[in-house]
Amino acid sequence: MRLKDQPASERPREKLAAHGADILSHAELIAILLRTGLKGANAVEIGKQLVEQYGTLQALARASVDDLRQVKGIGRDKAVTLIAAFALARRMAGELCDESEPLDNPEAVVRWLRAKNLLKNTETLQVLLLNTRRRFIRVDSVTDGTLDTLLVHPREVFRKAIAANAAAVVLAHNHPSGDPTPSEADIKVTRDLIRAGQLLKIEVLDHIIIGRASAERPKDYASLRELGYFYS
Repeated sequence: MRLKDQPASERPREKLAAHGADILSHAELIAILLRTGLKGANAVEIGKQLVEQYGTLQALARASVDDLRQVKGIGRDKAVTLIAAFALARRMAGELCDESEPLDNPEAVVRWLRAKNLLKNTETLQVLLLNTRRRFIRVDSVTDGTLDTLLVHPREVFRKAIAANAAAVVLAHNHPSGDPTPSEADIKVTRDLIRAGQLLKIEVLDHIIIGRASAERPKDYASLRELGYFYS
């Protein structure tokens, strides 16, 4: 049934206007973005198909324009609209972080970076630059690797820190597999950067690996400092 043929109380736009967005399903919210369906399937039905195909909103948010266009009823303009909506959601999540919060503990760092890293398909080393009070200056991406390898040179990490007059840094990168367990390469890179920071008098506070929580693994990150790699 076409949406315009349904009772007003069942149409996504009218439901949102009358009761707010929280009562709408994922498919109904997606339908508002899509605006129209196609012959034989209205926008809500296409929204349901997207949710079923990708399984989670995180997976859907990682889809490219070409990926989305493989779904019947999704053209370029609708694909672009969906990607723009997810990009705005990520930016809002970043704004919600309290910029005055000291970033000197893993939980605070992960709150800052979680949304951005959930959508990455390759490992990216990021460096959070902090002032003497452990307050945020900015975050820089240093290098992109493969799914299991990061090639990092201390010069690239600390050049940005020196330019920003940072007193300390927190290293962070994602594991696209979802498992935040550090690899031998992660440990070696961390120790190399700790030594380089000591020479430059820029403290490396932590190296945090961001993954995804699961039923077997409720915590979605690993802190190399908490795991003891900063003390050996």
